[in-house]
Amino acid sequence: MVWKSKSAPQIEAKASTFSQILPLLILLVFVGGAGFVGYQIYLSVTKIRDNVDKRMAKKNVVFTKDGLKVGVKHVEQESYVDATQNWVVKAWNMGSHNPPPVKRR
Repeated sequence: MVWKSKSAPQIEAKASTFSQILPLLILLVFVGGAGFVGYQIYLSVTKIRDNVDKRMAKKNVVFTKDGLKVGVKHVEQESYVDATQNWVVKAWNMGSHNPPPVKRR
């Protein structure tokens, strides 16, 4: 009868818990390292972009969603209009009068 046998039960050798968890730990370390590197790249790109924006703003160049906008430094609207009108008036005056006679030798 089976229940009266005195032989020791057979125990199968199972893989240790560490060898089962080792691939998971390697994967987590790899994913964590890749995430850390990606985050550092993101931080450096953001810092570079902010520095470029500051430098370009000093030169009156601004990046917007619509594109690049360039401002004109130290030019007031009134002085710009006066200079433009002065040029137009000079051109009109030079064109309306009879041209000076051409001197021939």
